Amino acid sequence: MPPDPLPAWLLTERRRLGHQVRSLREGAEISQEELAHRAGISRDSVLRTENATHSASVDHVLRIARALGVPVASLFN
Repeated sequence: MPPDPLPAWLLTERRRLGHQVRSLREGAEISQEELAHRAGISRDSVLRTENATHSASVDHVLRIARALGVPVASLFN
């Protein structure tokens, strides 16, 4: 049996997070690869987070915020 589809609000929040990560990364003028390196995660994880194609773990969100030099809360603004 296929998994239940995600609620629309959850997809919206994933997209919002992804957009904010991309915006902050581009504002810092760093590549996805560089962000991944700084955060200690794979480039694919950064890509999937920015594109909202998977649920980013709390650990990855914390690592991304630290690598960008921003408070975690700013990723959800």
